[in-house]
Amino acid sequence: MSYNVAEVLFKEEKTMNKQQIYYMLDHNGYNYFSVDHPAVFTIEEMENCNLPYMEYVAKNLFLRDDKKEHYYLVVMTHDKSADLKKLKDVIGSRKLSFASEVDLAIKLDLIKGSVTPLGILNDEDRSVEVIIDNDIMNNEKVGVHPNTNEASVWLSPMDMVKIIEDHGNKIKFIDIPKAG
Repeated sequence: MSYNVAEVLFKEEKTMNKQQIYYMLDHNGYNYFSVDHPAVFTIEEMENCNLPYMEYVAKNLFLRDDKKEHYYLVVMTHDKSADLKKLKDVIGSRKLSFASEVDLAIKLDLIKGSVTPLGILNDEDRSVEVIIDNDIMNNEKVGVHPNTNEASVWLSPMDMVKIIEDHGNKIKFIDIPKAG
């Protein structure tokens, strides 16, 4: 069966929007800070918003293997870029590529530019593995989207991991070298 992005995004609403993410964070006692901003699709666009704590903003990549059997959400510091050939070996995957917008909508109910580890909360079958760069864990906070690219939220990396673990997705911690 073939889907288009519009069909997937307008399916029955079972997923968490920004307000539901904030409610979940408040209800569970997580300490966080949030900022609304214009829609951003790249790290460079975020930098142009003059956001606080930009040094803690995560870069998030939604990847799949060449057979579309395994999906990965990679969370790394914004000053890094992932070499997909090396990354496949480190995580023990087949050849990796970026997942399509349709895959992103089906798996995480997100749109391009809104990829975030909090999108895992929309992964009903818990099939997406989260790959976290160890440098994220060495920071006092991490900045991610609350399932929309029109806001950012900063919380502790350990809280982010707890949210993912409590949801039931697998997590793997790896070292991703800086670009250059």
